[in-house]
Amino acid sequence: MRIDDQRRSDNFEDRGTGSEGGGGGGVPIWALFGLVRLLGVRRTLIVGVLGIIGFSLMPSGIKNQVLGALTGGGEGAPGSTAGASVCQASQANEAACDFSRAVLASTEDVWTPLFERGALPAYGSSPGVYRPPTLVVFANSVSTGGCGEATSAAGPFYCPADQKLYIDPSFYGVLAKRLRAPGDFAQAYVIAHEVGHHVQNLIGATGLPPRGETRNQTSVRVELQADCFAGVWGRTARAALQITDEDLGEALTAAHAIGDDTLGHSDERTFTHGSSEQRVRWFRRGFESGDARQCDTFAVQNHREL
Repeated sequence: MRIDDQRRSDNFEDRGTGSEGGGGGGVPIWALFGLVRLLGVRRTLIVGVLGIIGFSLMPSGIKNQVLGALTGGGEGAPGSTAGASVCQASQANEAACDFSRAVLASTEDVWTPLFERGALPAYGSSPGVYRPPTLVVFANSVSTGGCGEATSAAGPFYCPADQKLYIDPSFYGVLAKRLRAPGDFAQAYVIAHEVGHHVQNLIGATGLPPRGETRNQTSVRVELQADCFAGVWGRTARAALQITDEDLGEALTAAHAIGDDTLGHSDERTFTHGSSEQRVRWFRRGFESGDARQCDTFAVQNHREL
């Protein structure tokens, strides 16, 4: 893919190296992220592309905090910038920030007209115009405006309370080396997936009433839809970014690498993001159709048919 002649988004914040808490209420993001699930509270975290720690391994005190969030945890306050610019910390970070801004701008160019045409899954109300999220880059730790605090170990994530995406640029190295999913389009997929969560937030997909499923099963629907939305972005932006079949392969490799089974979960009841096969299939569905309406995972009646 090529970004040389693409515009860069202004919806971007450089929080500095080690953003410090400014209120810090609510459940810490790293604890919520360990659940790797949608908690069912609109102000809490919608998790990112993979999880780090399991709920069963958490200390009981943290478990209680997380479970308390299900009945309406408090909000944290945005952190203040501490330390030097993340983007200026190294040439690698500078390139990652520039790349992220270009991909974010591309997602804005894709979703704005889709919202204008109403070419979206329908969940009972009109979402109106597209309101782009802000992408926040940080290093070490960060405080959000409503989802608590996180360290870099959490990976990329979206906070619906402040409608911002958060990413430590060092995650791109983790994606390439630890998860064996290298390539710029693999990195772009990560951003597009988190933007997919933002789209869900705007159209009401994350506020749907319970379906009689477990929270894990609902989380799988949420994550697979975000993968499909990432595919819609890729298909729509294909010509502008000169996305090749090789690029597509990078994204599919990344989607496969972060499936629950590939990450080591053997019991489907513990899945929160979907199997590698599901993640690849739903991304391809969005990419091949270019139609966000084909991404309605909530319309699939039987969870086993996802």
